[in-house]
Amino acid sequence: MKIISYNVNGIRAAMRKGLNEWLKSVDADIIGFQEIKAKEDQIDTESLKKLGYNYQYWFPAERKGYSGVGIISKHKPLHVEYGTGIDYMDFEGRNIRIDFDDFSFMSMYLPSGTNTERLQFKFKYMDDILRYASDLKKEIPNLIISGDYNICHQPIDIHDPVRLQHVSGFLPEERAWLTDFMKEGFTDSFRVFDKRPHRYTWWSYRAGSRQRNKGWRIDYHLVTPDLMNRVKRSVILPEAKHSDHCPILIEL
Repeated sequence: MKIISYNVNGIRAAMRKGLNEWLKSVDADIIGFQEIKAKEDQIDTESLKKLGYNYQYWFPAERKGYSGVGIISKHKPLHVEYGTGIDYMDFEGRNIRIDFDDFSFMSMYLPSGTNTERLQFKFKYMDDILRYASDLKKEIPNLIISGDYNICHQPIDIHDPVRLQHVSGFLPEERAWLTDFMKEGFTDSFRVFDKRPHRYTWWSYRAGSRQRNKGWRIDYHLVTPDLMNRVKRSVILPEAKHSDHCPILIEL
């Protein structure tokens, strides 16, 4: 089973850039989207059904054209969990989960800290989602929490760790939180298979950053230990260019 996580930075824009053709070629079983920036009735869901994704679940933000997550699947889940029940998170459409017999998959879009106010919001979200994920893991031991975490974990995950150490996304507090998240029982699946530098999932649109590979690795498939034993590979797919992010793939 192949599972993809992809911050599309606007699903309608990504579709105009050839997203559907790429999805057809990669033929994943499940895809978790972040930052869809659309309500369900604004998304060309029929074109996704033609690709075999008959099961589609969308959780947009209340604010139009902002945030939002979704999951499309070729397999019918037993249950779909929209949000976390934590109101300020759910207003912004940041979490959706599907459950199967033997594992669950969450698409998560963690806030960015673009200014002082949003950084404080991000820290609050980080504290609350850590508690939520820790409790959820006890209930669902086979769990993947995938998506845009908006944090680089280690210096190897960012192109200029010295200059950017005081920028949100690579702050010591954020990195420590991600370490704590992993200590709760979530493995950074990509680093199990690939320990090389210069492997990124997001690039600024400025100054030719993507062409120069001046990037950040901020998208993760974090996997609980029991399920990690079933992971065949976990890779970054930088050839997909429908967004300022690229997708990441995990195969069970």
